[in-house]
Amino acid sequence: MIAALYVQENGCYTGIKGVDAWPRRRDARLYSGPWPVVAHPPCERWGRYWHGSPRKPHQYKLGDDDGCFAAALRALTLWGGVLEHPAYSKAWDVFGLPRPDSKGGWTQDPRGWAACHVEQGHYGHMARKATWLLAARIPELPDLIWGAAPQRLPQVALQRYGYEKARRTGVMAYVGGKDKARIRAATPPAFRDLLIGMAQTAGGRQAA
Repeated sequence: MIAALYVQENGCYTGIKGVDAWPRRRDARLYSGPWPVVAHPPCERWGRYWHGSPRKPHQYKLGDDDGCFAAALRALTLWGGVLEHPAYSKAWDVFGLPRPDSKGGWTQDPRGWAACHVEQGHYGHMARKATWLLAARIPELPDLIWGAAPQRLPQVALQRYGYEKARRTGVMAYVGGKDKARIRAATPPAFRDLLIGMAQTAGGRQAA
């Protein structure tokens, strides 16, 4: 068994054998084991626009996520597994985590943390979706698909606006409608399976 923390309601982790899914309504901050975890803590207050929309900046405080990232980090420390966050997440600096190399490979530190930079576009996401992973107590870190994923731009945008504008706005600007945020946040099944497989190899409980 593994526990999938902070996942979408009725999302890709729901109904998977051997996975105890914790959508936000279950409050994954309360997870107390005993299984290794795959954690997707909320990223809104840690990313590029942590302060709010560019049109209305400084609405929020950096890291103001009600303790979700800290709780996910604690679960990772106690039970092992893997945590996923957007690349260049400011949580890495706040919590002193090993900074990944954008070219690929795992970066490790003496405390036992291991981090890497990987793009979910290699695993089926429609955008490149650069991602940082943090692993704990994984005996053999997997060799992932490193480097930049293929760029995908809608033909209609290329024809209407040209390459430069289509590139700046990105593929997600042209899909999803009201579901844009949910589609962008969704984890591709192949990437989900990779994370689950990593967590399944994690060691047992470690003293707090």
